[in-house]
Amino acid sequence: MTAATVQITESKERLRTRRVRWVAGGAVALALLFAGAASLASARGDGEPGVPAAASADAGFARDMAVHHQQAVEMSFIVRDRTDDEDVRRLAYDIANTQANQRGMLLGWLDLWELPKVAPGGSGPMTWMGSEDGHGDHAAGHGGGGGGGLMPGMATKDELERLGELNGEQAEVSFLQLMTDHHKGGVSMAGACVSRCSVAVEKRLAAGMVEGQQSELGLMRDMLAARGAKPRN
Repeated sequence: MTAATVQITESKERLRTRRVRWVAGGAVALALLFAGAASLASARGDGEPGVPAAASADAGFARDMAVHHQQAVEMSFIVRDRTDDEDVRRLAYDIANTQANQRGMLLGWLDLWELPKVAPGGSGPMTWMGSEDGHGDHAAGHGGGGGGGLMPGMATKDELERLGELNGEQAEVSFLQLMTDHHKGGVSMAGACVSRCSVAVEKRLAAGMVEGQQSELGLMRDMLAARGAKPRN
């Protein structure tokens, strides 16, 4: 085994361990969610106990991360059809499965709170992070440049189209680079929720996102290196 292969194998083992922990934590989170559903459902409207305001960090994170996760799922399905490499396909499946489940939880909370799935007043994404961490600062942080209201790390339409045109190792490298940017943005957003959100179960989910995506960042870095490439930023 080469040093690079050993590194990737060790990264995969660490990732599997963290995934087991996340699944267990997710089960606890769901149990807590359903256990509190009755009391939360009885508290309707901004400012009432147990229900975040529409403009709160809790609601903003749920809305924005649901959109962010949807693109990760989309990219994962694209690369699945562009390569036969089992390691990349397995990673793509893990990302799609995890983030689709998390997205369902985030949207479920918004439904439970009877809050809109779009920012109130047309304020756009990321305003919940505050002026010092707001949308204006993060829009330039996505991988492909070119604003357009994208959240941190999100790929542009052109980048997604190009990924869908590549095959084999070229597709693998593009996916790993785009997903690396995406995860870095996701870690930033989830970390902000850990600091700013007030709903305990949502803060725990956000903390799990930080841990899981940081682990995947290490794995993707090793996979890029094995292909003679590296992250773009």
